[in-house]
Amino acid sequence: MEPPVDRIRLSQTGKDQLSKLKRSTKIDQWNILCRWGFCRSLAEPSIPSVPIPSDSNVELSWDVFGGDMADILIIALKQRCHQDNLGTEKETLAKQFRLHLHRGIGYLAGDPNIKKIEDLVAIALSPEKLRN
Repeated sequence: MEPPVDRIRLSQTGKDQLSKLKRSTKIDQWNILCRWGFCRSLAEPSIPSVPIPSDSNVELSWDVFGGDMADILIIALKQRCHQDNLGTEKETLAKQFRLHLHRGIGYLAGDPNIKKIEDLVAIALSPEKLRN
């Protein structure tokens, strides 16, 4: 399946937020935290819209970001774009992917209840915690 982007460059803010998450969760791989963030944003009903600069030195390939879940993540992104009536053209998918990724990283980094990896798992197992 064709990915929405070949390479992902994070914003400096996103990099800083991921560094904070790495310290608190002890998850030391950017790609895993990015997947959590992307999925966290997809779970939010509103459409992300805040433009994000690509101003950090952290860059991932799509293959590293998605890993074994790459096709599933593409399908989830396409479904979300379809649900939001945005279309599924490659440019739209790339933009929405970037917006969802950064919004989700921000949500995770800003959540005072995420202090360890088990807190991420608890959110995934209890979707109602997303609203708290």
